[in-house]
Amino acid sequence: MADSKFDPIIHAPNRLQICALLSPLDQVEFRVIQEELDVSDSVLSKHIKQLEDVGYIKQKKNKVNGRARRWFHLTAKGRSAFELHVEELKRIVSVMNANG
Repeated sequence: MADSKFDPIIHAPNRLQICALLSPLDQVEFRVIQEELDVSDSVLSKHIKQLEDVGYIKQKKNKVNGRARRWFHLTAKGRSAFELHVEELKRIVSVMNANG
């Protein structure tokens, strides 16, 4: 499928969940994402880096009560890629349902 909108960067389960969590929100703090995915700091950091490297998410750092906090949001590119990926998954499922 040369015109497929399937995105292998987003498709990995943890990255798909990160994008799904960020999609309806303006920003989400690292610890909230970690708790939702139930993964270690290092696993989450690895997936966030992969999404940042392709420009799908950005982070903002600030201090709350003297502690460094990181907040993440989908970029316009990331939001578009996530929406296209979800649409492609829906298309694949509908084709499979139609053929099954």
